[in-house]
This record gives sequence, structure tokens and C-alpha cells, in this order.
Amino acid sequence: MSKKETVTHLKEMKEAWDGKVESKLLARQPEFRKTFRNSSDIEIKRLYTPADLEERSYMEDCSFPGEYPYTRGVQPTMYRSRYWTMRQYAGFATAEESNRRYKYLLEQGQTGLSVAFDLPTQIGYDSDHPLAEGEVGKVGVAIDSLQDMETLLSGIPLEKVSVSMTINSPAAILLAMYIAVAKKQGVPLSELSGTIQNDILKEYIARGTYIFPIAESMRIITDIFSYCSANVPKWNTISISGYHIREAGATAVQEVAFTLADGIAYVEAAIAAGLDVDDFGPRLSFFFNAHNDIFEEVAKFRAARRMWAGIMKERFGAKNPKSLMLRFHTQTAGCTLTAQQPENNVVRVAMQALAAVLGGTQSLHTNSRDEALALPSEEAAKIALRTQQILAYESGVTETVDPLAGSYYIEALTNEIEEKAMRYIRNIDELGGVRKAIEKNYMQKEIQDSAYRYQKEIEKKSRIIVGVNKFQMEEKAASGLMYVDPEVEEAQRSRLAELKKNRDNAAAEAALKALRVASRTPENLMPLIIDAVERYATLGEICGVLREEFGEYKQSITL
Repeated sequence: MSKKETVTHLKEMKEAWDGKVESKLLARQPEFRKTFRNSSDIEIKRLYTPADLEERSYMEDCSFPGEYPYTRGVQPTMYRSRYWTMRQYAGFATAEESNRRYKYLLEQGQTGLSVAFDLPTQIGYDSDHPLAEGEVGKVGVAIDSLQDMETLLSGIPLEKVSVSMTINSPAAILLAMYIAVAKKQGVPLSELSGTIQNDILKEYIARGTYIFPIAESMRIITDIFSYCSANVPKWNTISISGYHIREAGATAVQEVAFTLADGIAYVEAAIAAGLDVDDFGPRLSFFFNAHNDIFEEVAKFRAARRMWAGIMKERFGAKNPKSLMLRFHTQTAGCTLTAQQPENNVVRVAMQALAAVLGGTQSLHTNSRDEALALPSEEAAKIALRTQQILAYESGVTETVDPLAGSYYIEALTNEIEEKAMRYIRNIDELGGVRKAIEKNYMQKEIQDSAYRYQKEIEKKSRIIVGVNKFQMEEKAASGLMYVDPEVEEAQRSRLAELKKNRDNAAAEAALKALRVASRTPENLMPLIIDAVERYATLGEICGVLREEFGEYKQSITL
């Protein structure tokens, strides 16, 4: 503003302008709704001006990219120097088939791998377990042992390709298998780069693939922090995930608040275990969702960066600048994909990917158009990857850093999301932290309420979903969908039986016994888990030992 345009004067002129619009124009051409609100129930004003930012300081709230509080990005030059890592989340059927898909995607220009595991793997059961029946290889790849991991990563140069693994309760075991494969390939552990999701708290809150009680799960996570800090320094030891919280029905504000609250809990647990915040802080990473409201999503990402920088600096006393940086992977919103008119999903994904890039993501997965109906087909996965490549090379949005900064709307929305999210975090603190909040079903209830409101809006048509509650049409049955042959399950079980028959069973049993003994002490479990997988003890056997020693989590139900 110029000196002549004081905030008071600007507010007066804005009120006069609003009066003209409302008295003269709205009578002739009414607005679509009396109030406009985004998913977080934030009212969107008709117009934003500098008066909406009157008490904010540029240097304190925004500063420059690569500098505290990192609102404008964690790197000074962002995509002018290096594009985000382009990942496509993939995994299905057997390790052999998934390996072929990974190689295909790398040939198409993907720059990082992202592994999807089947449901039995996610909850710590081998493919021959009765509870695995009908689920082997269906929503991801079946990994029972180091043998499967060797096949999955065959021909993949681990010293060059960053690999992300979406695994939580058994994360230590899958990481151990990955480390064992790297050793066999002759890759120094110091050169391995990638991420394990390893975020168990959001499983209790929103997703449900938990195994052990909270305290024991947190013990395993801090063991991973400690082991990797000393041995695998480039590895992101956790991807604190708001994605699944948002998929469960949370708003953008809740996604930020509950994700960062989980982050606080992990930092507190690691410090309580004797770790220094700056030893593990630089390897913490985050995982967010990208929805259709481009401006809300951009503001969400900017607010999250600023909040985390402040939390790490002021709450935990972190001094290493890398400990203050919120680095994040983004996936476009699976819950927004529609089975009706699935070709429209290409447009939705493109908008969501644009929001992630404008928001400064470090890594991105774009969903495929057919994922509301089946696992991604090869052709659909290619289009999803090409969406990222077109954004990077053709759109122009990568040529300046944080291009929406300075928009009165974006800055005001960033501030409001931060304020509302911090209010949630204070509420969680007052309840005694995330663990107590989970036990009291606080976050679960908030998400359920938001999901219910969203669904009611769709049913009342106050929220339009193209092809679902407006612009419907008669459609032919979808064709060309991905299909996992039921024979995959039998083949996987046969391979597992052969492995158990031919391995050194005495060595596997000895390793499992050593793990059992160590689980009763404060000893770091990662070296023992690595030893067990190298002796071809299976995922289910290792989880079985820990189930017996730690017990299983039982969710409480509040009516």
C-alpha cells in the first residue's frame, strides 16, 4: 500500500465497494450461494485486499525460499534447479510382475519408485496365513521374505533410484529386507536413499493397518530412527502421513493439524528414547493429499511448512536448519476419483498435481484415471506420469519459486489455515497428546463428522461432483481394467512353502529366538530383524514373534 492508502481508509473503500455490488449488481445477477466456504469451513470472501494482511510481517511470515520459516519453500531455487521426484505408486500380484511395471515406468521417465504392498503384508501375515485368503497380491505386491524382495528389486540400481515403501506396522521388516538386498548388490548403506512410511499413529486414527499396541509400535519406530541415523543416513525414516487422514474424510485444516500433531508425538518419543532432535530431525518427512480446491491446497502446504519450522525450533529447540524443513511427498486424492465418467479423473488429477507443484512438493504421485474401478492399468499409469512431465516441462509453473505468494487471498488463507490447525494442536495437547487423543477417539470423531458433512453436501447438491450428482449420462461398462489372476495366490503360497523347505531352518529359528529375547530388553531391534530376514525368516514369522511378545492393539469404540 502507498502511504496514502492506510488500512483504515482501504477498509472504508472496500465496504463502499461491497455496498455498490450488493445494492446494484446482486439484484440483477445473484451469486450462486449466500456464502462460499471451502472444505475446512473457512468462509471465502468476495474479494481480498492488503487489509486482510494488515498485521502480518513479510520476513516473519514468509521470508525467502530456503530460509526460516520456509513458507515459500525449503530450497532457494526449487524447480529451477531440480524437478520434484516423479513417483508412481505401483505394486500388484507377484514380485516378478511388479518388477516389470517398475522397469516400464522408469523407461517412461519416472524418477523414483513407490512400492504398494498387499493387505496381508501390511498387517504382518504371510501369504499362507488363513486371514490372507483372497487378498494376496490384490491391492499391492505380496512380500513374504527376502526372496520376494530380491525379485522385486532385481535389476534396479539402488544406489541411483530412490525407493519409497508405503508400509507401517511391519516397516522395520521391509526396511531390513531392503537393506539386505542392497548388501547383496554391493551398495553401501550410506548411499541408500528412500523412504518408509512407518507412520503408525495415523493407522490408529484413520486407516487401520496396525498390529501392536501404541507404546510398542513407538519403540520400534524410535529403533528405526536410531539405527538409520548411524547406518543409513540418507534414508527418510518416517513419512508422517496426512494423506490417509484426508482420505478418511478430514478437512484440509484437520489434515495439517493431525499430521503435525503426530509429528510432535514422534519427536517426543525419540527424545524420550535418548536421541538428539538434530540427529533424526533432518530425516523426518511428510506425506500429504492434494484435493481439487487449488488455492486451499496451496495455502495448506505453505501453512504446514511454516508451522513445522516453528514447532521444531520453538518447541523442541532444533538448531540444524534441515531439522526445521518440512519436506513432503504428495499424492493426488484417491477419494475424489469417480467410477462414473472415469475419463474426468484425468482432469481432476491434473488440477491436484498443479496444486502440489504450486505448493512446493518434493515428490509427487499422480493417480490413474481407472483407480476408482481397479488397480492402474499400464496405459492409465503412463498418462498419470505424463501429467507430471507436462507440468514440469510445458506449464511454466516451475520457472519461479512459490508463484502464488503475495496473492492477498493465498496469504490470508495460509494464515487462517495455520490459525485453525494450531487450535486443533492445542486441543490435542490439552488432552494429553496424540496417544491420549486416540484413546479418547478425539481425532477419529472429528474426521467422521467432517466426512458426514461432506457426504450430506453431495446428497443435497450443495457440492457438485461432475458426473455423480450433476451432468450424469448413460455409460458403457468399463473395459481394459487391470485384473489380478486368482492363481497368483496359489503360486505365491507354493513359492513360500518351497522357501521354508529349502532354507537353513535352524539358522532362521535361532535368529527368531534372538529377536524374541531382545524384544524383552531395551536393545535396538533393527540389527536382529536384519539378521532374521537375511536368514530368510518370513515377515509373518517375525511379526508372529513380536505379536506374542508385544500383544496386539484393540481399538476402543465410543458410541
